[in-house]
Amino acid sequence: MKIGIVCPYSWDVPGGVQFHIRDLAEHLIGLGHEVSVLAPADDDTPLPPYVVSAGRAVPVPYNGSVARLSFGFLSAARVRRWLHDGTFDVIHIHEPASPSLGLLTCWAAQGPIVATFHTSTARSRAMVAAYPILQHALEKISARIAVSEYARRTLVEHLGGDAVVIPNGVDVDFFARAEPKAEWQGNTLGFIGRIDEPRKGLPVLMKALPKILAERPDTRLLVAGRGDEEEAVASLPAEMRARVEFLGMVSDEDKARLLRSVDVYVAPNTGGESFGIILVEAMSAGAPVLASDLDAFAQVLDQGAAGELFTNESADDLAQAALRLLGDADRRAELSARGSAHVRRFDWSTVGADILAVYETVTDGAASVATDERSSGLRARFARARD
Repeated sequence: MKIGIVCPYSWDVPGGVQFHIRDLAEHLIGLGHEVSVLAPADDDTPLPPYVVSAGRAVPVPYNGSVARLSFGFLSAARVRRWLHDGTFDVIHIHEPASPSLGLLTCWAAQGPIVATFHTSTARSRAMVAAYPILQHALEKISARIAVSEYARRTLVEHLGGDAVVIPNGVDVDFFARAEPKAEWQGNTLGFIGRIDEPRKGLPVLMKALPKILAERPDTRLLVAGRGDEEEAVASLPAEMRARVEFLGMVSDEDKARLLRSVDVYVAPNTGGESFGIILVEAMSAGAPVLASDLDAFAQVLDQGAAGELFTNESADDLAQAALRLLGDADRRAELSARGSAHVRRFDWSTVGADILAVYETVTDGAASVATDERSSGLRARFARARD
């Protein structure tokens, strides 16, 4: 099958959607499909052979973050060229309602279109107001996927229609077989995310850290991600700052090793999450997970059966839960075992098969319509000839 996938966000500033698209493309290629991904990217960005650049992106505030999107005449021209050259059997657009390549592709594409909706947000007047502009494009979509029940709810409330829920996928075995790193082991908490994005929750964790260190002064916090490290620890007492180790941006391999090494992985995110891919990665690596009780996180963690939850934005509750886990090796082992079993439902072997089933449904439907139209045309020509 020839599959075209559209990424709305810049390839050179990685995030959850980009990682999902990358892993989906590589999974499909591994199954023998022909895949091309269209994504915004700077000219000097090294790209995998299956990615086609749609040009530079510009930063735009979006869903509590800053997304790098591509829109305009140049992007539209590159979309049309990509569609013309690709002759795809199916086009899979991610975030088609965002002002980026997905919307441009919806306007320009013909044939079967599958759309995945990742965003989870409270009711937005801006999205409701934009619906008349989006309506024509969205009506061309043959099938809709939401990565969680909360992303599906956002779609229903803002744009109408419905979607099948298929979660983000993870290569579970990649994380499960990673080797722990000795220097990252021993009374460690882990955090991975953009340091300077408040909704990722690092300030909440920093506020909880003095309470944790007061009872367990040998605890370390390992932080991986992009951002201002000095600003991140500015709220900590000076004597405690050495207990925070910043690792910067890490490779996929080191991310897996980090998750395999820590005693507890902490996800203190405060909102705007529709799924929680980092939780799935942590469970895949066998890390006991402690996360804020966002609806999406609770769903990923099986309502607390596969990981512990604390009250969102409560540094006190986070500190108490972290101290309980750090002091209870049996509980950590129990969470690790439960998480490792629960996470199998998110493996690409399952998720990829579900997405392919959607592709096959829409392509089979398009083929049936084309056959019916050809038959109707033949009948009409026969009738005219007879008359």
